[in-house]
Amino acid sequence: MIQTVKLSKLFRTDEVETTALDQVSMEIKQGEFVAIMGPSGCGKSTLLNILGLLDNPSNGQLIFNDIEVSQYTEKQRTGLRKSNIGFVFQSFNLIDELNVFENIELPLLYQKIPSSKRKLMVEEVMEKMNIAHRKKHFPQQLSGGQQQRVAICRAVVGNPNLILADEPTGNLDSANGKEVMDLLSQLNKEGTSIIMVTHSSSDASYAQRIIQLFDGHIVTEN
Repeated sequence: MIQTVKLSKLFRTDEVETTALDQVSMEIKQGEFVAIMGPSGCGKSTLLNILGLLDNPSNGQLIFNDIEVSQYTEKQRTGLRKSNIGFVFQSFNLIDELNVFENIELPLLYQKIPSSKRKLMVEEVMEKMNIAHRKKHFPQQLSGGQQQRVAICRAVVGNPNLILADEPTGNLDSANGKEVMDLLSQLNKEGTSIIMVTHSSSDASYAQRIIQLFDGHIVTEN
């Protein structure tokens, strides 16, 4: 599904050049649940951003569904992202002015899906994630666990092949964190590929494979 070949990412300022990723080669197969771990500043989020087509690498290849996409323009990356990838972030990234239904519906608007179909898709995923009873509530009226459940609904409502999760339990207590991880695990069992960045060994235990990064390199993979 995803393959990187000697992927590198450099960040430059007038005075400093920083290597965030250095010759990273890896493969993620369809249906896998992979955790990416490592200390702060090791390149985890940079790698996730590139895998999620939010950014281009400086060097190397990124192959997504058998297509080499490393030098795609922003417009090309956006088109590929919309129908293939869902994102779950530590900070939920819900829009305060929109209620639960409207937050979940948002990616479907970008995909120009007709209103009647959008309504059915949103209602189906809210029922599945047990959040339908909160559909008219706004984010600030929800607990952290409920907000992350809404964020997962938004990530999966368009039936993406891949979910990228960046510290999905980082702002949650242990009970809500376990609930979120159970939801992600269930989605994976139903066929969705998941790549998750995490500091938590407990969260990583849900994955089938753990990739350890250090200073922009893959140091272990098991």
